[in-house]
Amino acid sequence: MSIKMLVMDVDGTLTDGTIYIGNHGELMKGFNVKDGLGIKKAQNAGMNVVMITGRQSEIVKERAKELAITEIHQTFEDKSILLQKIIDRYGLDKEEVAYIGDDENDLSSMGHCGLVGCPADAVETVRRESDYVCQASGGKGAVREFIEHIMALQ
Repeated sequence: MSIKMLVMDVDGTLTDGTIYIGNHGELMKGFNVKDGLGIKKAQNAGMNVVMITGRQSEIVKERAKELAITEIHQTFEDKSILLQKIIDRYGLDKEEVAYIGDDENDLSSMGHCGLVGCPADAVETVRRESDYVCQASGGKGAVREFIEHIMALQ
């Protein structure tokens, strides 16, 4: 198996799904540094890393910038249509793409990928459809764990 692209959901996968809202409407999310290092390892191994999220967030944009992720797409409810366009643009086969997500809005995208993972606390329907269920929860190192699983397979 040769994975050339890793596609990630954000809320509930790269974060624990909690959105903090301050008194003045400011939003905050927490990202795990272990996931960040895992993403760097994937990039160093030649994988393209893609973030697709249904929400709009400057925080996510900033985190992507920190990790040198240039393929970031926000406010997409139907991620599967966008994902297929990305896969086609890169000229990849299904078997060359891995996806990690945690909720029902990720299910349609999973069918476009040869390897599917999810955090331990993903919803049951996503866990059933995943090839690999992480021991770590979303925002707690699940992305890093999935990346290490991918690298062990290659």
